[in-house]
Amino acid sequence: MEITLIIMAAGIGSRYKGGIKQLEAMDDQGRIIIDYSVYDAVEAGFNHIIFVIRREIEDDFRCIIGNRIERLYCERGVRFEYAFQALEDIPQGHSVPAGRVRPWGTGQAVLSCRELASGPFAVINADDYYGRDAFQLLAHYLAEDPKEAEACLIGFVLKNTLSENGGVTRGICDADGQGMLRSIRETYNIRRTGGMIVSDSGVLDPDAVVSMNMWGFGADFMRVLGREFTSFLDSGEDLAEQEFLIPKIVGRLLEQKKIRVHVRRTRDRWFGITYKEDLEPVRDEFTRLLARGEYRPR
Repeated sequence: MEITLIIMAAGIGSRYKGGIKQLEAMDDQGRIIIDYSVYDAVEAGFNHIIFVIRREIEDDFRCIIGNRIERLYCERGVRFEYAFQALEDIPQGHSVPAGRVRPWGTGQAVLSCRELASGPFAVINADDYYGRDAFQLLAHYLAEDPKEAEACLIGFVLKNTLSENGGVTRGICDADGQGMLRSIRETYNIRRTGGMIVSDSGVLDPDAVVSMNMWGFGADFMRVLGREFTSFLDSGEDLAEQEFLIPKIVGRLLEQKKIRVHVRRTRDRWFGITYKEDLEPVRDEFTRLLARGEYRPR
């Protein structure tokens, strides 16, 4: 059975002060965060990787990571493909609104893989380190071939996902006693202060479960996503800045009782590069992982 991992690498972080953050070296061998994600994914059982990028970074991406990583894993039968996220990739009969300059968000990034992903698939951000437990949980879920209108969210503990260099946005999850997602509340400017974790709306539970954009979906979700994208474009809202985002899509489907989402909780520590100042601390994290022998990357 083919299990697909979609790695969203099209974005260039606006808060990162320039540069393509997904391509920053994390160790003295020049490996980047994607190297570790692919390693964990393949070890967990994923055998089809799709990189979602923008055309303008294709040469750099292939040179720094793509060509090398394909050679490393070809002997294990892992397929690698590319999808390209573009502003103008919208359904027939629609047009790009005046003033719109950026692609449409994570939902459109996944939808750009519609011709490549034919079975169950997972979605992650390129610039996030999730940990091996998270990939194993997700691969196990997808290997069971999810039923139609069902999905999986890997939930992280809030205190394990923060930056020391500024506020972050997290989707705080509410799940029932059976581990089924009831809602996701987008919460902004979360940071540590005075020994507490706070946001603009008040003090937060450090052990709250949050979404870090690590999802698993059945094959039917591509069709659902296409329908939702058309509805988004037909909404009548000002689309110059609005984004078509996976958490919002899933949240709306939950409200309409059109999807059931299993929450699989991991205690692994997430880390990533939100701010330029995060780079050295994240490199230090990888140094510790390598020193402990937790990774023997190729």
